[in-house]
Amino acid sequence: MIDARTALEAIGQLPDGEIDLADAALQLARATNPDADWQAARAHLSELARGAVDLAANIPPGDLGGRARALRQLLIVTHGYEGDTLTYDDLANANLIHVIERRQGLPVALGILWLHAAHAAGWGAHGIDFPGHFLIGLAGRKAQVVMDPFNAGASLDADDLRTLHKSYAGDESPLRAGVLRPMPRRAILLRLQNNIRSRQLQAGHLRDALNCTESMLCIAPDDTTLQSAAAELRARLN
Repeated sequence: MIDARTALEAIGQLPDGEIDLADAALQLARATNPDADWQAARAHLSELARGAVDLAANIPPGDLGGRARALRQLLIVTHGYEGDTLTYDDLANANLIHVIERRQGLPVALGILWLHAAHAAGWGAHGIDFPGHFLIGLAGRKAQVVMDPFNAGASLDADDLRTLHKSYAGDESPLRAGVLRPMPRRAILLRLQNNIRSRQLQAGHLRDALNCTESMLCIAPDDTTLQSAAAELRARLN
């Protein structure tokens, strides 16, 4: 069985659209915590996928509302996932293995699970790099449903999005054009890991921050910002 770093390097060579988000996030978690039970987490991902396929069989084609309700049923009702509002900054909230174990996490970590289920069902779905908060979009032929995986998968209309934006950016900050555009899969994974790296840097854990940066470079080997960050950390660690 290949180790996590080798698996991540292989993911780094894939075109963005071919990346399996949940599996890549699982390998990132495994690289961070090699003693965690990643095989149990992988089995749970398979369980989520099977559940999504079963629910999709009863939803008419193009019924975005039905898809949203099915995902809530699967992730919230059946498996009990929720946003961790009490210990938001806990590193476990960005480690997919621990998110699966605890059924709690950050918006982007939970969003990866929601996207995993949606993709398994054969539905168009993508991440949304909303200012200050990660959302997901269920895409139809001429419309999309925007959902908040951190808040019980709530569907957000235009007023909700404006209110959410103001809560992070302030009343005077305009909602920029294109804010709901699909987020590349590699960027979603880097956003996930940035939650870990920023907290490690804040705590002064430079060696851990370097290891996290290097795992990010495995999946984004051409990212010059990450290359510079890794070089700086190596210099600080002498």
